[in-house]
Amino acid sequence: MSGAGPEERFFRELGRLGPALLQALEGLEWVQRRLHPPDLPRLQAALRPPASDLAGAREAFAAVAAPEGLEGLQRDLLAAVAPAEKALSLFAGNAGGFDPRAEGVARILAGMKIHCRAQEALYPLRIALPPVSRFFVEAPFRADLAALDPEPREDVLVGLQRGRDAEGGRGGFSLYVPESYDGRRAWPLVVALHGGSGDGRDFLWSWLREARGRRFLLLAPTSRGPTWSLHGPDHDAAALAAMVRAVCERWQVDPHRILLTGLSDGATYTLLGGLREDMPFTAFAPVSGVLHPMNFANGNLERAAGRRIYLVHGALDWMFPVQIARVARDELEKAGADVVFREIDDLSHTYPREENDRILEWFDPGLALPRTPETTH
Repeated sequence: MSGAGPEERFFRELGRLGPALLQALEGLEWVQRRLHPPDLPRLQAALRPPASDLAGAREAFAAVAAPEGLEGLQRDLLAAVAPAEKALSLFAGNAGGFDPRAEGVARILAGMKIHCRAQEALYPLRIALPPVSRFFVEAPFRADLAALDPEPREDVLVGLQRGRDAEGGRGGFSLYVPESYDGRRAWPLVVALHGGSGDGRDFLWSWLREARGRRFLLLAPTSRGPTWSLHGPDHDAAALAAMVRAVCERWQVDPHRILLTGLSDGATYTLLGGLREDMPFTAFAPVSGVLHPMNFANGNLERAAGRRIYLVHGALDWMFPVQIARVARDELEKAGADVVFREIDDLSHTYPREENDRILEWFDPGLALPRTPETTH
């Protein structure tokens, strides 16, 4: 090994860094799904081995000279590694851990945001690095990566798009149009609302993997204020409706298949804003939210009659206890809504990525995963 040439050393270290980075990102996703305050020390400990592996692989890869023409790949891959390492550091802390009561929430929220930045930096490398492409799609679609990234057409705008923020730096949106979109037929649209203090640029990554393979448009708006309009005047409804209209004008969207979903405050606003008159949504999937009291006064419960609602809540939710979600289920059913209620035993106040599969199949059976040995056993 010591006699290997520069090019061989480069590819050897690339082959070490790539898996280390993907394992680190998978580890961060695994931990985020299991976030529950009493479990923080155990989750921190689980992230330290992949953090160590990634640091060693990054150091070795940065030390080798890139072959001619691959300098950009080396630079861009290291640029994706940097936020991943930062996210790991914020989550895992030092060997002694950190006091979750004093700084844990702030560190975790920052780590979740930076984890999204790592994915954002890595996604463009999927063309050059097939393992990256496989990471950004569900397992049944990994056998035909070429179908996910056909030759681009000049007349069709695809990929990641970003809408301009309103004054003050909020109120914009992120949009993902799968690269396989060709404009020849109408596609479903999923609109995903972030939680309090979040933004659409980050929350988009909670759904992109599914959108890429199953072929639906994905819109992730950002609230105009620090969170959605849950108190006082509604500053978000008109903007939300306008964003959906803009997407429908520029891309082919099936108006009968527009799902509104969201997490926490985004879940609460999914019903509060989404059930307003003249909103375009045909189904709702709030996750870890509450039924806002204003729904009882503004006519939303009457408008919920006959509407399809997929309600998800965790039995371990410490912010909105699950009893609140059971009351919401009962009130929505009493109002005549067509409700599916999913109470997840091991879910705290965080996003259950695995639930996307059930939500999508419920929303539109045409978006169900293809049946393969991996999905039937």
